[in-house]
Amino acid sequence: MRPPASPEYPGRNDSTWLSHGRATVVLAVPLIGTQLAQVALNVTDTVMVGWLGAVELAAAVLGTQIFFIVYIFGSGFAIAVMPVAAAAEGRGDARQVRRSVRMSLWVVGFYSLIVMPLLWHTEAFLLFLDQDPRVAALAGAYVRVAQWSMLPALILAALRSYLAVVNRAYVALAVIIFGGLANAGLNYALIFGHFGMPALGIVGSAWATLVTQIVMALLVITYAATAPSLRRHDLFARFWRPDWPDFRGILWLGWPISATIIAEVGLFSAASIMMGWLGAVTLAAHGIALQITSVAFMLPLGLASAATVRVGLRHGRGDRAGVGRAGFMTMMIATAIAVCSALLFWTMPDRLIGLYLDKHNANAASVLATARPFLFVAACFQIVDSLQAIGSGMLRGLKDTRVPMMIALVSYWVIGMPAAYLLGFPAGFGGVGIWWGLAFGLATAAILMNRRFIRRERLGLLEQS
Repeated sequence: MRPPASPEYPGRNDSTWLSHGRATVVLAVPLIGTQLAQVALNVTDTVMVGWLGAVELAAAVLGTQIFFIVYIFGSGFAIAVMPVAAAAEGRGDARQVRRSVRMSLWVVGFYSLIVMPLLWHTEAFLLFLDQDPRVAALAGAYVRVAQWSMLPALILAALRSYLAVVNRAYVALAVIIFGGLANAGLNYALIFGHFGMPALGIVGSAWATLVTQIVMALLVITYAATAPSLRRHDLFARFWRPDWPDFRGILWLGWPISATIIAEVGLFSAASIMMGWLGAVTLAAHGIALQITSVAFMLPLGLASAATVRVGLRHGRGDRAGVGRAGFMTMMIATAIAVCSALLFWTMPDRLIGLYLDKHNANAASVLATARPFLFVAACFQIVDSLQAIGSGMLRGLKDTRVPMMIALVSYWVIGMPAAYLLGFPAGFGGVGIWWGLAFGLATAAILMNRRFIRRERLGLLEQS
């Protein structure tokens, strides 16, 4: 008997290892591109603000980290659409796809209303954490504008998940590339006062982010509502009608995803706070190294989303062998990419760091020298960081989110954070010790999450609906 066709590639049998690899790459390429384009928005902000000086760069690092950590928690409810909609798409249930996406948009809307007032007090929060008052004031001013982009950013994230499930990830990629170009132009105009615009400094970067996020969200909404190929889902039909079981389902599945992500992001944000105790130069160097590793991490992060969709589709169809092949193929691809990233960090550290610095600034040489060993450590944990992301993505495809959340909390906060503090301060290794502590936490998560996926049959994960 001929195996059933793949839902995302009608008429194609992707039951072999080779076809699984091909389908994974086809899905992953636009997802990786989307992640890279998304992080390019933040990189553009940081690079251009960095031209203003070390204090402004340090403020941008803290401001963007605080905004990002709040955003990324909300994005868990957007990511929750992937396994739910993928399983429904695998069964051919268009109604369930529509309901899951609609309720995800409801959830992120409520979330945005709750967190924006909290972001207004960023400066006070940073002062409480004993940050430099100049840095805290600039970071607070940045976030007070950027906070308004929370809702459009999360709407975009939810619809990106939907587009990945229906094999339209390239649409989100095109929108975010356009947004990246617009953001760069707006940053150049509003930070430095070009093209007749006022020179707003770091606040100008926040305005650029806000305008860009609104435009991107509107473009994706328009496509999802009008594309002929998506009419079967009728995504916005009776949008104001609540589906409370699906609303609760997104909350129930999404909050552990949010907590898992926040455990890792919070680890790096806490590291930024500790770096701030070592001075503005060390914090600026940390911010640069973190941005560079964030760019590299977008590749396995895009692959992790592909793993969620691929595993979710196979899970929805009851294809147990396909679940394993979809997951392990993604894992192999991610490992190969991580090795290439590590080699790049080892062989070209000065060129990568130099992109963020104006060599005419008095402290540029100090920042470069401080950031170089950070990047060396980052190269060492590229592989384990990739594997923990893929492991988490595969488990999400099986709607397994609570145990991975506990794994993340233990790995990052019981192991990684104490190790970072002990190596950084009592042991006297400073910033490099903090980075090695991060590596220990990531390695623990990688081992435990992938072990859980390997034992999925024994643990009964394939029996979940």
